[in-house]
Amino acid sequence: MNVTELEKCIETYGNDIYAFCLHLAYNQQEAEELYQDTFLKAMELLKGIEPENNPKSYLLSIAIRLWKNQKRKYLWRKRIAGIQSLADEAEEAEIDSGYSLEDEVLHKEQLRQLRQAVKGLEDKYRIPVCLYYMEGMQVADVATILKLPKGTVKSRLYKAREILKKQLAGG
Repeated sequence: MNVTELEKCIETYGNDIYAFCLHLAYNQQEAEELYQDTFLKAMELLKGIEPENNPKSYLLSIAIRLWKNQKRKYLWRKRIAGIQSLADEAEEAEIDSGYSLEDEVLHKEQLRQLRQAVKGLEDKYRIPVCLYYMEGMQVADVATILKLPKGTVKSRLYKAREILKKQLAGG
């Protein structure tokens, strides 16, 4: 891949990558940094990106690796220095104007509860859920990105759905 092709990838997949970074970080500033770091790393790895082999999944895997590294560093520093997190919730999703006010309020509350429940999942469940449902990726693509067998991805999605059902039914 060359720089021009990477620019096309940014134009094509940039919004999806940013939205995914926002779901990982739950903070706009951290998401923006992760987004920028993802494309900086992609520039470094330019020769490894093959345009015909789904560059979006490659870029998502870069974002996941960078996020895990940042999280690992943060936890290490927190153990040493006791840093406090400043993470905020993700921005509210837009609601169609066709709802009545009551429906809109109910829908917003359901989205907030769902987002909060997904946020509370362990990373091994949350990341596949975000890739599968938010990015609309196939199980095989999620497995490739996470370097896991397809069966493991399927079982984590199933387990995540079960956890979310219990949390949302009980809440």
